Amino acid sequence: MPPAVEERRFVSFDGTEIAYQAVGEGRPILLCNGLAGSWKAWSHQIQYFRDRYRLLSWDYRGLYQSGRPSDPSAMAVADHARDGVQLLREEGIERIAIVGWSMGVQVALEMFRLAPDKVASLALVNGLAGRPWDYVFNLNVVGRLLPPFLRGLRSAPRAIEAIIGQASRFPDAGEWIKRIGLAARTLDEGVFAALVEDFGTLDMRSYISLLERVGEHDAWDLLPQVDVPTLLITGSRDAFTPRSAAERMVRRIRSSELMVIPGATHYAAFEYPEMLNLRLEKFLRERGYEAVPPRAG
Repeated sequence: MPPAVEERRFVSFDGTEIAYQAVGEGRPILLCNGLAGSWKAWSHQIQYFRDRYRLLSWDYRGLYQSGRPSDPSAMAVADHARDGVQLLREEGIERIAIVGWSMGVQVALEMFRLAPDKVASLALVNGLAGRPWDYVFNLNVVGRLLPPFLRGLRSAPRAIEAIIGQASRFPDAGEWIKRIGLAARTLDEGVFAALVEDFGTLDMRSYISLLERVGEHDAWDLLPQVDVPTLLITGSRDAFTPRSAAERMVRRIRSSELMVIPGATHYAAFEYPEMLNLRLEKFLRERGYEAVPPRAG
């Protein structure tokens, strides 16, 4: 069961209304969601850190409770990063630790590009610096085939919504994804089911556009410029953002370290949450971003 969060809204740089979530108290941590994922993917991290940190997340523009931009092309990773920086301004935050999952890794890096003075540290979970479709299954076939496929889907967004809506109601989705080997046996099926249910409500026009923009994004050039403490976490069985790509990122980022979770796939945050939470806690403590002690009583 996802924890309760406070829902808020703000108007971003181009007039798009953005929905965001807040919970806890203490030093702030920004959680950047995965591709079409909601804050619910962070349920275990929120439960673990909420008594010592203030956790913030947001729905990417065009998805879930956030509005669609008036300019349909304003769905690039950099646009989502600008929303993230605007969220910090809305909350009056001068400096923050950023944790990104999957696409959220790309958003986190673009936030560093936009506002490096606001970033205290980066924790990059199951994600890449850019052009992620080129790395799926350690092949570049998807990177070549997906763009024309997505262009074909643009003509039938309503039909896709109907199909996705039906699929999201398929029972035992978590069990099936484990059976085909794309998730570990330890997957929290409750969290996964909540994400699948939310996914069925998406506006497919926005989602297809986002898929295209994520595939085009490239921040590999930025990595040598990252000068804040950086932790990369990946799974030994992650087929979407493989370990080899994470190792390539570590070689390019100064003051970075890598954790490989044995047996974890792309869903490490809710397959092995205890291991991930303890490693993230240790990283924050050792890199000078200690938690504020909980109040007595």
